[in-house]
Amino acid sequence: MSASNAFFSETILLLGGAVVAAPIFKKLGLGTVLGYLAAGIVIGPVFHGITDGEQILAVAELGVVFLLFIIGLELKPSRLWQMRRDIFGLGTAQVVVTGLALTALAWFSEVLDWRGSIVAGFGLALSSTAFAMQILEGDGDVNTRYGQRSFSMLLFQDLAIVPLLALITVLDGGGKGSPAPLTDFAVAVGAVAAMVVMGRYLLTPLFQVIARTGAREAMIAAALFVVMGSASLMQLAGLSMAMGAFLSGVMLAESSYRHELEADIEPFRGVLLAIFFIAVGLSLQLDVLADNVLFVIVAVPIIMAVKAIIIYGLCRISGSPHDDAIRIAFLLPQGGEFGFVLFTAAATVGLMSASTASLLVAIVTLSMALTPIGAALSKRLLSGDEHEELDEDFEGAGADVLMVGFSRFGQIAAQILLAGGRSVTVIEFSADRIRQASSFGFRIYFGDGTRKDVLRSAGIDRAKIVLVCTQKKEVTDKVVELVQADYPHTRLYVRSYDRIHSIELRNKGVDYELRETLESGLLFGRRTLEALGVPEVDAYEIGEDIRKRDEARLVLQVSEGLQAGRDMLFSHPVRPEPLVKPKRAADPFEDDPLAGTVDATAEA
Repeated sequence: MSASNAFFSETILLLGGAVVAAPIFKKLGLGTVLGYLAAGIVIGPVFHGITDGEQILAVAELGVVFLLFIIGLELKPSRLWQMRRDIFGLGTAQVVVTGLALTALAWFSEVLDWRGSIVAGFGLALSSTAFAMQILEGDGDVNTRYGQRSFSMLLFQDLAIVPLLALITVLDGGGKGSPAPLTDFAVAVGAVAAMVVMGRYLLTPLFQVIARTGAREAMIAAALFVVMGSASLMQLAGLSMAMGAFLSGVMLAESSYRHELEADIEPFRGVLLAIFFIAVGLSLQLDVLADNVLFVIVAVPIIMAVKAIIIYGLCRISGSPHDDAIRIAFLLPQGGEFGFVLFTAAATVGLMSASTASLLVAIVTLSMALTPIGAALSKRLLSGDEHEELDEDFEGAGADVLMVGFSRFGQIAAQILLAGGRSVTVIEFSADRIRQASSFGFRIYFGDGTRKDVLRSAGIDRAKIVLVCTQKKEVTDKVVELVQADYPHTRLYVRSYDRIHSIELRNKGVDYELRETLESGLLFGRRTLEALGVPEVDAYEIGEDIRKRDEARLVLQVSEGLQAGRDMLFSHPVRPEPLVKPKRAADPFEDDPLAGTVDATAEA
């Protein structure tokens, strides 16, 4: 078979494996990543349809590169600066502590000498960016607190590849009296600085020039050129290709072309990332696993358990709640792609044998395969008592209208405002609701509206009107009291829980209040009358009469009490004969079911 025919047949096998495996594993609830891995194992090691998995893996790593570019587009430099403590604090602690622990395990296993044990320990301390970020993306958790902390550790691991490669040179004796490690470090720092300068002064003007031509295909080509060019520059400097793509994405995060770039890159990212996971399965050496089956069965769970325990402990010490620490610990216990690089380099210089390097690569690959299962099982260990939180990032917030709470009521109101050309800053305390709203393109910020610092960060000083659309009465009251106390000149429009709540809000002096069910109930009644044959005009007039009566009754109830205005209600009580003699005295209000001590119309 010619090389061209082999290329096409292998491409068909890879794409066919992705098409078949992804839906099946997604349907089974195991995730697409595990499906791609299984497809790779079946195509390669089992049926030998493709034998050169390493070569495909080298090309498919572009999927990881594109993934990091898109992640960078979502992280502005200011946001990255806010994450510096997690990146350089928690990230450093994770690599060092985990590396030392796994080095000790490797030394006690007596498979490697002390130099090989160091390489193995720190190589296994690294996690897979591709696997972890794919799981986070699939669950919509990239912007959660635990997702951001996980990403911070992964980002530092990408940076750590430079000193770890230099460490191999030192352990081999090539670093003695040689400035090579320092030179490599200087080159890496210079490359990062060059990327920052080019990103700031060249990338945006480049896309502006291309955009003026109106050539859509040139824009796509430019996006691919920037991603692959920045990745190649970092690789030449000794850093990872993914790091270069990430930096270029961060530099373009504030560009007006950000969304267009993301749309252009997304199809390539999805396909190449799928092929990457399939290539990992292709590279799994079943013969190595078979020859060392007992060692692997013991080593893989021990390594993953040690990493998970250390990561959990470090996250708890650094302030993560139990549930977040559990999620991170079960997300990052696997080995990473850079482990392949380190073990291969160590075998090349003689720090370990080629068979040992192959065994370590097989252990890393198997730990990757187990990660989606572990991430799914971690949900059983969650306490469920902690409120899931996202990072409070209010960059870009500030509008004439500040909405607190993005309930179904608020969502409809926001549509009216946006259609009227008004910008709305929305703060919401539910991570799930934020994820759902973000998927529809809403700009919404995580925050607790009962906190003054959150309201200030969200731009309440610039807001002309504050809309309180929270679902719980007690939360609504807290927000109203806070705004009235600290921002007395801000107009308050409030969604009320029921009729009694409306009366309480009017007594507090809010500018406007409305029960969620009032308008829908009036419309529902009108439509029912029309269905019964009442003309539309008459039904509308009846509805307006009920609206006016309701408002007049509310005004009376505010000044005279809940029982005021009973004569304004339409009521046709039914008095059936009781089948048995009543055991209690009649309620003096039972003749009017709408006028009890607790107003039955409170829900209207």
